[in-house]
Amino acid sequence: MTTLFSSVLQNRAPKVSVFIFFLISLHCLSLISVRVLAQTSPVFACDATKNPQVASYGFCNTKLGTDDRVADLVRRLTLQEKILFIVNSAGSVSRLGIPKYEWWSEALHGVSNVGPGTKFTSLVPGATSFPQVILTAASFNTSLYEAIGKVVSTEARAMYNVGLAGLTYWSPNINIFRDPRWGRGQETPGEDPLLASKYGSSYVKGLQQTEGGDPSRLKVAACCKHYTAYDVDNWKGIERYTFDAVVTQQDMDDTFQPPFKSCVIDGNVASVMCSYNKVNGKPTCADPDLLAGVIRGQWKLNGYIVSDCDSVDVLFKNQHYTKTPEEAATKVILAGLDLNCGSFLGQHTEAAVKAGLLNESAIDKAVTNNFATLMRLGFFDGDPSKQPYGKLGPKDVCTPEHQELAREAARQGIVLLKNSPGSLPLSPTAIKTLAVIGPNVNVTKTMIGNYEGIPCKYTTPLQGLTTSVATNYVPGCTNVACGTAQVDDAKKAAASADATVLVMGIDQSQERESFDRVSLLLPGQQPLLITEVAKAAKGPVILVIMSGGGFDISFAKNDDKITSILWVGYPGEAGGAAIADVIFGYYNPSGRLPMTWYPQSYVDKVPMTNMNMRPDPSKGYPGRTYRFYTGETIYTFGDGLSYSKITHELAKAPRLVSIPLEEDHVCRSSECKSVEAVEQSCKNLAFDIHVRVQNRGKYGGSHTVFLFSSPPSVHNSPQKHLLGFEKVSLTGKSETLVRFKVDVCKDLSVVDELGSRKVALGQHLLHVGSLKHSLTVRI
Repeated sequence: MTTLFSSVLQNRAPKVSVFIFFLISLHCLSLISVRVLAQTSPVFACDATKNPQVASYGFCNTKLGTDDRVADLVRRLTLQEKILFIVNSAGSVSRLGIPKYEWWSEALHGVSNVGPGTKFTSLVPGATSFPQVILTAASFNTSLYEAIGKVVSTEARAMYNVGLAGLTYWSPNINIFRDPRWGRGQETPGEDPLLASKYGSSYVKGLQQTEGGDPSRLKVAACCKHYTAYDVDNWKGIERYTFDAVVTQQDMDDTFQPPFKSCVIDGNVASVMCSYNKVNGKPTCADPDLLAGVIRGQWKLNGYIVSDCDSVDVLFKNQHYTKTPEEAATKVILAGLDLNCGSFLGQHTEAAVKAGLLNESAIDKAVTNNFATLMRLGFFDGDPSKQPYGKLGPKDVCTPEHQELAREAARQGIVLLKNSPGSLPLSPTAIKTLAVIGPNVNVTKTMIGNYEGIPCKYTTPLQGLTTSVATNYVPGCTNVACGTAQVDDAKKAAASADATVLVMGIDQSQERESFDRVSLLLPGQQPLLITEVAKAAKGPVILVIMSGGGFDISFAKNDDKITSILWVGYPGEAGGAAIADVIFGYYNPSGRLPMTWYPQSYVDKVPMTNMNMRPDPSKGYPGRTYRFYTGETIYTFGDGLSYSKITHELAKAPRLVSIPLEEDHVCRSSECKSVEAVEQSCKNLAFDIHVRVQNRGKYGGSHTVFLFSSPPSVHNSPQKHLLGFEKVSLTGKSETLVRFKVDVCKDLSVVDELGSRKVALGQHLLHVGSLKHSLTVRI
């Protein structure tokens, strides 16, 4: 297959242009050389070779601490110069040797050219494109999340060194995938706060941590977004720009905030991005409680707070939150915003200061946070080639190892949802012909989802499957909308093949940023095509769903002719190879669903705009996610099968835990359903659970062990929630011991109606696989 590298080289004209210009005029050639040269050197400050004067500046002195260096720099700037540094396209101050810097780069699942800070050229024509986040999350493998982050930051640094990328990346997206219709659910780690927390902090560590592990230094700067309670883009005309998320304090602290808290505290992230929406009437970027109070105050962010792009403009023009632009600039800066993605603060901040609405000291605070981040990245340390990571370059992008990790990530995430005995894996020797049908069989770009870069190369599902057996490909529909299915051709192919693979689902035309779904049914005539092909098929029928969100595929789940169902997310550049690896048994599937799949009746009844997580039986409201939802599901969070039979046995778990309380505690004399999870009663209050995991089958592979708890029903507690998960590797006919450390105050507590953490007293039911273990917590 021609790699994307060569096709990009063929499609770009600079080499030809340079040659022609050379023939015409040496003058023109010199201009082109300058342009190409400008792309091959990194942007940095304190370049003593260009301006010897900078060597005397305190902010260029690497022997000083970051705080002293930043203070020296801020002192030297005029008000107008400071304002240049509170917008994403930061201006230059040539008198101090500070060049322009573009803050906006993206790295959701690989270095992306969605933001203006990153470009691909013939020098670096592509970067490794990992699966879309929702599929990577389905691996439930925290070491994989971190490994991907490391590769992405290495490729980002390599591209920075040749002038093609920045050092600040506005990723990951750790919003909770609360509603299956959300167009951006694909970008997130799913519906569970613990999974989202572990994904976010692990990916951030991979992006940010330096080889020496010094937390004051950054490899690249990550950003956790979109803070907070953001998950309506455009649903039936209700837009994110004006949506007011009405959220209870309990849901806020129990569901929406934990991933951000973990990102800042456990991941030590360099940035948090506030979202477009309002939360309880206030735009998030103008809410001092959410920004200065929680992120900076309670969680102690070491870094900067950035707005989503144009959201300051949005709160003024769309939400009409202030009467004048100067008031809007004042509100957000005083709330704790440091950087505006957009130009609004560049245009209106000086007028706000002149009108007496804002003190210059508030701007000092913002630019201090921004400069401190660039200091930690080495931006003010002079020539990057003499710094750590300075030797990275184009040779370190799209390496065979990086591309293999993209394939491995897809394999680990793919979820086997149905498998009739004896159908999968297919035998590449017994199967002579394979019918491959569906609109997503031969796709490339669909596989990488949104916020994508240009991949090193693609392996389509068709290419992946054709590597193992002879295939007969029939599209079946011209696109995923599938207005008219070509049923007859597809049936013919299935009737004459030893097995049939249907690659169905959706793409960005059906779910994306600014576009939420209204239905959970497969589009157009896809169900008809699937059912008719299954009826006509001679051998096993494998249905592959490519999508971010889930579907009501009850028709396929209940159809005996459809022998297997796989969900493959948007599996990245090597997605086709990974799908074939699973179907032919080169890889034993171990992915588990990171989100619930609901029936269509759910979306018919539940408006996307109702933010309540907990059910309300009086209104017929069923609640959301596996933690609270009370209705029927198609598949639920954590579902997924293996080619092996895995069993669990509890080797160690207590029956009783006692919480020490002081003599005069009120709960000693009166009946309490819960006690405050406060430090003095929580110290050293933890226990171990040991689970023996056995692989009774012949296939080796990985397996995720989940530890869930059903707490006593106090404070509208979740019916079930995830306490921990471990990914283990097991050869055929082997066993291993998995240990969970359970922190009583963290893991056996629930959030009460006011947002406080309380340890629930009474009977907790622990679940591991089909095992249930009862544990009593008392004082």
